[in-house]
Amino acid sequence: MMLADMKQVISLILGGGRGTRLYPLTKIRAKPAVPLASKYRLIDIPISNCLHSGINRIYVVTQFLSVSLHQHIRQTYRFDNFSGGFVELLAAQQTMDNDASWYEGTADAVRKNLRYFDENDCKYVLILSGDQLYRMDYSRMLETHIQSGADVTISAIPVARSAAHALGIMRCDDSGRVVGFLEKPQTDEEINMVAMTPGWIDRQGIPSRGRDCLASMGLYIFNKNLLFDILNKTNYSDFGKEVFPAAIRSRKVQVHLFDDYWEDIGTIRAFYEANLSLTKDHPPFDLFKAEQPVYTRARFLPPTVIDGATVTGSLVADGCRIGKGTIIENSVIGLRCIIGEGVTIRNSILMGADYSETEEDLSRLDREGHHRVGIGAGSLIDGAILDKNVRIGRHVQVVNNLGLVDSDQFDPCYIRDGIPIVTKDATLADGWTMAKS
Repeated sequence: MMLADMKQVISLILGGGRGTRLYPLTKIRAKPAVPLASKYRLIDIPISNCLHSGINRIYVVTQFLSVSLHQHIRQTYRFDNFSGGFVELLAAQQTMDNDASWYEGTADAVRKNLRYFDENDCKYVLILSGDQLYRMDYSRMLETHIQSGADVTISAIPVARSAAHALGIMRCDDSGRVVGFLEKPQTDEEINMVAMTPGWIDRQGIPSRGRDCLASMGLYIFNKNLLFDILNKTNYSDFGKEVFPAAIRSRKVQVHLFDDYWEDIGTIRAFYEANLSLTKDHPPFDLFKAEQPVYTRARFLPPTVIDGATVTGSLVADGCRIGKGTIIENSVIGLRCIIGEGVTIRNSILMGADYSETEEDLSRLDREGHHRVGIGAGSLIDGAILDKNVRIGRHVQVVNNLGLVDSDQFDPCYIRDGIPIVTKDATLADGWTMAKS
């Protein structure tokens, strides 16, 4: 795809709703602002994909708890005056034309911001999700869109029938035109209605490996004029449930096939497993891919100090101090983590800290008998998520030894999908365990 074509694309990243399935990680932040892989945020993934694809005009739409997301975008993505590039946050707001302050869905969010896309050199609008982990060259998707003469192009990934019940499944003809769509089919009869014919996926040059369903990834390219026409003439509020099915009936909708790692980080379990998968010898998403790095905020932090600790199969960010005798296995350790002596951390995600405490701060905390930010000596963190700036005392045990699936009874430690989550800025006193809380 010629670079000139990519210059005709404006990207819109949807920040999602309240993020209830990611609570309590979304208790104080928007979903795209959730930390990822020790030093990034979820929003860095689609933005990095855009920049590597030659797209540098990017809007991020959100309405819930957008302060930290706005700070991250403002401090991270700055372009020179000659490139014309930007990453801008479009938060829900009242205007002279619209008294309603909240977006009523993904399509409604775009409708209320159409004026930002009404530029003469914009021919295509790329709509992305802000809570997925994957690496894609969007220029290939645009190439599919232009060569097929489509009005709308949607990216799809082959999946097995066992996964179809949780996704939007599409059926295509031999040319790749979408002719059927069913949101989250539940029965074999429903899946049969939209499953692909035998051999179709293999004929596209992608090994089917028993997969006969095409799942929508929620990534769309619209011809700008069509997008304006649809949103101005209807009251559709959601792309996946209303705009896309309606477009199939009246317009040419083309599929763009993708067959690489893709994870929708919509639940605590998905977030947890996606992060820990990055610690493997051959991770499904490679952070070390030199030609396509993941961009994030540049920080001026010292190297991590590891003093007599054992660290295996883990990611450790900058600015950490890890004490003697500590064992860290299969875990993600975020920025500025201070970990005391004799601590054991297994299969866990520590998001680190937003700041480093000064010597004056530490002296005051010690005098007042308060805990420092970090993990106290002799503590055990196993199968858990610790949000930012937590203060964990000595000999604390953050482990779901009660076998609970979901619980709020241990506030400020919640359990979701069987995973203990210590909320941001929380303090756990010396000797804290679930049994004693």
